[in-house]
Parts: sequence; structure tokens; C-alpha cells
Amino acid sequence: MYEIWIHYYTPETKQQSKQWTSKDESAPQKMLYFLKKLWQHFFSNNKGILLLHYLEKDRTISAEYYVNLSEKSHSKIIEKHPVDKKKIWFHQDSAHVHKAGILMGKLHELKFEILPHAPYSPEMAPSDNSFFPNLKNFLPGRRFCSNTEVIQATNAYFEALEESSNRERIQAFPHSWSKCISLEGD
Repeated sequence: MYEIWIHYYTPETKQQSKQWTSKDESAPQKMLYFLKKLWQHFFSNNKGILLLHYLEKDRTISAEYYVNLSEKSHSKIIEKHPVDKKKIWFHQDSAHVHKAGILMGKLHELKFEILPHAPYSPEMAPSDNSFFPNLKNFLPGRRFCSNTEVIQATNAYFEALEESSNRERIQAFPHSWSKCISLEGD
């Protein structure tokens, strides 16, 4: 599971985010694009994206929210791989809400094998090396006026990803993960 904020507007360059105003003039409206954003979660395996989920308006991220997401992701795994009896490895960072008892109980009930998250290392966040940099190259210069526009654009981005690149990213993860764990994050 990985998550990211997607802003309604991301300038292509730092220069694009600057604008001169006089002392008594308020900031231009375009700055509001920076304030609006949408929280996206996605679940993937070596075959591709299993589930894209967006935080609903006025919804708070809580352990119960993640319990519902884990149930949805498990359903997608079963739907896409009905005869696959392999272990389901589950990796997430060590945010407080990700370690809540109710969530850990649900992940155990769903028979997810939780991979420990070592101190931050780029190798431990495969999405930071694969999905997000490319998504961050895809978004600059685009302006969105609604959550619907953000969802349509990011869904189109993820649909265009090749299965082979996702497979390579996932297959490289166990080696990087075990190396990071054995070196205790060093």
C-alpha cells in the first residue's frame, strides 16, 4: 500500500509559482490550487495496480479507514487471483495509524504477512522509486478544478503503466527489503 497527495495544480517550475503583488494587494487566486489536494492510496502487486482509492471529501484518516481499505484490497486480490494460495506480503510505512491494533488485527485476520518497515531508506519505498517520480513528472503544469478531474487524470496515468515495469519493481523489492533489514537501515 502506498499513498500520496495529488495537488490540483503543480507548477512546472519554481518560477511559475511566483507572482509579484503590491503591498496592499492580496495573493492571486491561482495560489488556491496549491491548497486543494486529494489523498490517493494504491495497492499493487507484480501484475499491476490492484486498487486505486481516493479519500472522500470531509473524511478523516483513521485506523477504521485503513481497516476498510485493507478489506477492499483483499477483495481485489481474491478477485484478480482466485486460485493463488501464496502468501500476501503487506508493506506499509510505520505511521502511527498504520500500527493501530484494530488494523493489525484485521491484517492478521486477512492472513497478510506484514513486512517490517526499517528506518527510512529509498529502497524500502519502491513507489518512491517507480510510481511517484513518474507521476510527479506527469502532473506538473496540469490544473484540476475538481476531485473528479484529479481522479480521471491519475487513473489514466496508472492505466497506461506497463505491467512489466511494475513486475520488475516488485521483484526487486524483496532483495532491497532484506538488505535494508539486515543492515538495520544503514
